[in-house]
Amino acid sequence: MSKYKLEYVWLDGYTPVPNLRSKTKIENFDEFPTLDQLPMWGFDGSSTRQAEGRSSDCMLKPVAVYPDVTRINGALVMCEVMMPDGVTPHPSNSRATILDDAGAWFGFEQEYFLFQNGRPIGFPEEGYPAPQGEYYTGVGYKNVGDIARQIVEEHLDLCLDAGINHEGINAEVAKGQWEFQIFGKGSKTAADQVWMARYLLLRLCEQYQIDVEFHCKPIRGDWNGSGMHANFSTDYMREVGGKEYFEKLMSQFQKNMDEHIAVYGPDNHLRLTGLHETQSIDKFSYGLADRGSSIRIPHSFVNSGYKGYLEDRRPNSQGDPYQIASRILKTISEVPTA
Repeated sequence: MSKYKLEYVWLDGYTPVPNLRSKTKIENFDEFPTLDQLPMWGFDGSSTRQAEGRSSDCMLKPVAVYPDVTRINGALVMCEVMMPDGVTPHPSNSRATILDDAGAWFGFEQEYFLFQNGRPIGFPEEGYPAPQGEYYTGVGYKNVGDIARQIVEEHLDLCLDAGINHEGINAEVAKGQWEFQIFGKGSKTAADQVWMARYLLLRLCEQYQIDVEFHCKPIRGDWNGSGMHANFSTDYMREVGGKEYFEKLMSQFQKNMDEHIAVYGPDNHLRLTGLHETQSIDKFSYGLADRGSSIRIPHSFVNSGYKGYLEDRRPNSQGDPYQIASRILKTISEVPTA
């Protein structure tokens, strides 16, 4: 048997944005462990805003496991936080609120800034760089700087080695801004992997003394904010669909507009202004290939008879993908399919 280093990763109780926490457990296995071999583990919830000191025990329930190539015999273990009985989800456990649906597919587009010395990589010490224009998918030192591409490439390799289903990366519209995309089948898969990809990015940047800024509008003014567009579909949307169902679906999304905005990330009013490829936060709209709408309809969706996936452009980069997936599926479940 070999000693495995199991990095248990979870979300703490901070609001409105939970932090990632982790600690290492050593266990003996003959080979890389499966999920059902991983034990539950306790932690001090009073230090993570998830319990009081007089009753501080919380439990970690493994829900996904990935190889960690940065360690010999390393594993990354995504966990849900449970109450001391190990059965009841903790109130901070947003993953437990997601409807189980194997036919639900999600694709999240995670944007973020890399910060160095309190400003985005590539920004001068005083003032601003050249206006937006050449940075999106840009190439060359003046567009991406000297360290950013190295970081995002290393991060991509770490995620792929862990089995995280990245679908792509690119430099984004603002200088120092980047994006990665993750797709997963099953209502919780993509959200699990987004959180683990965030963890790997934060951990990687420690060695470069770089901060990852997930705030949706860290640079005020004429600079794009950061989103986490959510592409979503269900079995019914992909296989049956139809214009009538689509219109009912959009009506339900509009009806629940405030409930969606409430879990789509803090400070979204700074980003959803109607500018910089967004719709205003107090409006709901949908449009064919319209990046200024709340819901973008791909041409492939209409060309297939209103079947396929849709993109909700309102979630922001600090949003909790568990809460976002939960709210989208709840709204979809309210639309009759017969």
